[in-house]
Amino acid sequence: MQLIELQRYLDTLLNVTAMKDYCPNGLQVEGRPEVARVVCGVTASQALLDAAVERQADAVLVHHGYFWRGEDARVVGLRKRRLSTLLRHDISLLAYHLPLDVHPELGNNAQLARLMGWTATASFGEQSLGLIGDVPQALPARALAQQLGATLGREAQLVGDGDRVVRRVAWCTGAAQSFLESAVAAGCDVFVSGEISEPTVHLARESGVPYIAAGHHATERYGIQALGEHLAEQFGLACQFVDIDNPV
Repeated sequence: MQLIELQRYLDTLLNVTAMKDYCPNGLQVEGRPEVARVVCGVTASQALLDAAVERQADAVLVHHGYFWRGEDARVVGLRKRRLSTLLRHDISLLAYHLPLDVHPELGNNAQLARLMGWTATASFGEQSLGLIGDVPQALPARALAQQLGATLGREAQLVGDGDRVVRRVAWCTGAAQSFLESAVAAGCDVFVSGEISEPTVHLARESGVPYIAAGHHATERYGIQALGEHLAEQFGLACQFVDIDNPV
């Protein structure tokens, strides 16, 4: 498959022009023009790039790429090493951040719901990034945290009232802890995201709506996997997901 065709397909599938983001979405580093083998991962870390070289990949497809707004733009240190690896081996880097979070079927939020058996009924938060839905069966918040931990393979951190019965759950993968106030205003029983910050603890305790931090990496593994599987099915590309361990 031609790289330019792959980029155009992904840009259209994920509707990149519809989102305001903190980084460029799509093709970030151009490699060889033909793509047959793709390595997929959450973040374009050096470890993932090394895995792509080892697997003789033509392209790397990730959720977290490069060129974030406000970061140092100089090509030095770690940035030089990463870019050198891609350019030296003629490997392309394609990255889709918020557009992958919100895709209704392949996105991180949709895939987390699929894993947990949640039924989405509404969206909320900035750019409607978060989802609200129903759990299959009412249960205490601490039991939901245990379910998340078992499903994602990472202990989930619960803050707030663990006895609160959950029927209506709000969630947004990654670092969306700032959406807790919106989840409270929407009348949800619990809010699930990846990371937790200090003010979130107090808001969860004082609002009565518990917060579950299930892991940034852990909650965002599944969208990129689903996207790779989709490309393999649609175009016959050899897409391999490489999970680089990340405890956060």
